[in-house]
Amino acid sequence: MKVAALFSGGKDSSYAVFIARHYGWEVSRLVTVFSQSPESYMYHVPAVELTRLAAESIGIPLVEVVTPPEPEAELIPLRDTISKLGVDGIVSGALESEYQRRRLDQICQDAGVKSFAPLWHKNPRELLGDMVDQGFEIMIVGCMAEGLDEKWLGRVLDKAALAELDRLHAKYGIHVAGEGGEYESMVIGGPHMQRRICVDYEKEWRVHSGKIIVKEAWLE
Repeated sequence: MKVAALFSGGKDSSYAVFIARHYGWEVSRLVTVFSQSPESYMYHVPAVELTRLAAESIGIPLVEVVTPPEPEAELIPLRDTISKLGVDGIVSGALESEYQRRRLDQICQDAGVKSFAPLWHKNPRELLGDMVDQGFEIMIVGCMAEGLDEKWLGRVLDKAALAELDRLHAKYGIHVAGEGGEYESMVIGGPHMQRRICVDYEKEWRVHSGKIIVKEAWLE
């Protein structure tokens, strides 16, 4: 099976690539979307430029797609790119978002390829625990929910952080995997990568939300 992976560099898309390779599939390309909308519901935005280093570390060529800011128009460049990749299917890290899953399935159908979502409806807390246990270094690059303050920006998830997310879920109802848009992540190291990503960043925080701004990044 020859596939390409929709790749934001975050925990879910990174783990989907890891699983696809475990299945024995040939992941021939990573496809990263650079959205012109900072409020995109479809695509990851904070620190997405780190996917270039991630792809180099993983050892899979990266295809970059730039999309316009309009919600429906932003789907067209991805569809056109997928149709030219010469693959059997697209792997994504879709977990619970029906919005993203329906649109990606439609894009794949229009492009004449299959859509695979190996994480779909898996237990999110168990998935996070599995990622941490297997050595995925998951950095928080954006926070957009009550209970996640500026101190979470740049934090790498470990068992203590997961326990805190459990408490925040109980107190505020936030989704532990960020499926409600509570946070965004970037994987900077893991078993699927040959070299770790080092990041020099500053924090941008505005009232109740924020993100990291990458100043410099390199492979260890």
